[in-house]
This record gives sequence, C-alpha cells and structure tokens, in this order.
Amino acid sequence: MTGITDPIADMLTRIRNALMAGHEKVSMPSSKMKVEIARVLKEEGYIEDYKVTPDPKRKGLNILTIKLKYVGERRHRRPVIRGLERVSKPGRRIYVGKRELPWVKYGMGIAIVTTPKGVMTAQRARKLGVGGEVICKVW
Repeated sequence: MTGITDPIADMLTRIRNALMAGHEKVSMPSSKMKVEIARVLKEEGYIEDYKVTPDPKRKGLNILTIKLKYVGERRHRRPVIRGLERVSKPGRRIYVGKRELPWVKYGMGIAIVTTPKGVMTAQRARKLGVGGEVICKVW
C-alpha cells in the first residue's frame, strides 16, 4: 500500500465527497494538523463537531471523525461548506506575510493559516499581526 503524499488534500477531498453524497459524518486517519483544521472549522461554524478515537485495527493510530453541518429542511438541505480549496501543497508551499493574508469570497469565507502562534483563520492572524503558510480556503 502506498502512502498518501498530501494528507490534508486527502482530508479536504473526503469532506467534499461526503458533503456531495449527503453523509452525516466522515472519518479519516488522524494527525495533529488535521485535528487543528477541524478545530478551526468547528470554531467558525462550518462543521457540527469532530472527535478523535483510537483505531481499533491499528494500535497507536487514531481516527478523526467529523460531523458535517447542513442547513435547511430534510428535502432542501444544503451543506454549510460550499467549497474547499487546498492552497499550499507539498510540492509548492505558499507562505504569506501579515499584509498578504488572503481574503476569501470578499470576507464570506475563511483561509486557514498555520502560523508560529498555531493554526488559525487568516482574519485572526491579521489581528495578531502574524503571517504563515496558507493551508486551505473554505467558503
């Protein structure tokens, strides 16, 4: 079995696919970075919740389960997340200074950035006056 070259892109793709299929939850192998991204998504109201549980099949590994969020009645329900886009990739890292932090959909979306002060939205990084690596955009 080959390893995943970009686990964060894999995470975003799993979320995107689960939303299109109308699933309630999506699970994936856990990592500190994925848990931090899930934390930011929850704080910003894009997902209901997330939890990390031990993998019953493989010792020492954890599974991250994300409970997806939808709006509207059963028949007309739409996902809260309209789009997910990976910005910085393993082959091409995108670093920005505090003045170049991106705006997503004129402030209607968020950019998730990893900074020396932790993983946060670009808006929060702007307030704290730090730049960093732009992981992804969510709207």
